[in-house]
Amino acid sequence: MSYMLFMVEPVGQRQARTEAEGREAYARMVNWGESLKARGLLLGAESLRSQASATRVRVQAGHAHVIDGPFAETKEMIGGYFLLDCQSQEEAVAIAKECPAAEWLTVEVRGVAACFEESSAASH
Repeated sequence: MSYMLFMVEPVGQRQARTEAEGREAYARMVNWGESLKARGLLLGAESLRSQASATRVRVQAGHAHVIDGPFAETKEMIGGYFLLDCQSQEEAVAIAKECPAAEWLTVEVRGVAACFEESSAASH
């Protein structure tokens, strides 16, 4: 089954680092991703730009509302993701515990499923 590890980081954390610190953190994550790939667990991974360059789109009553970032009400943002092929939620959580970024952000583990499967997935 596929599981997504979301890197949930505090807004502004990246700006608080020096470039050298940011590059070192990124290198640690790339190396960790390579180790997951070597173990046959990694399906995909990407780092995301800051929400400052993001755009939100919502359609209400046929009218599209477009809002450009940064988003003042947000205290955290998704900074990246790892898509894994795991046997269970427990395995995905164990892998999340190995994530170097868990030292400076929250790793959220979620199973990949169709939205209509939510009620049956709650009992995993």
